[in-house]
Amino acid sequence: MDVFPDFGGVGGAGELRAIVGALLMFVLVIAVLMLIACAIVWAIASSSGNYQAATKARTGLWVSVGAAALAGAGVAWVNFLLGIGEQL
Repeated sequence: MDVFPDFGGVGGAGELRAIVGALLMFVLVIAVLMLIACAIVWAIASSSGNYQAATKARTGLWVSVGAAALAGAGVAWVNFLLGIGEQL
């Protein structure tokens, strides 16, 4: 017996998948841009001796890494759960 969500049972499921995929892409693109910007600000602030800005940039860098990791881990987690559901 296969246990799998019935995506065809909901009207507009194809559009929903497309919207979720687009949102995930935007999250990852924004996280990478934030990572680059924060790394540049961190480097400039550290070299000029502005340690308050460097600390905030370092925090932003870790937040962007966390956001990208959570977005990727969310997809992996859902795929894992769907794989486990098929085996039950």
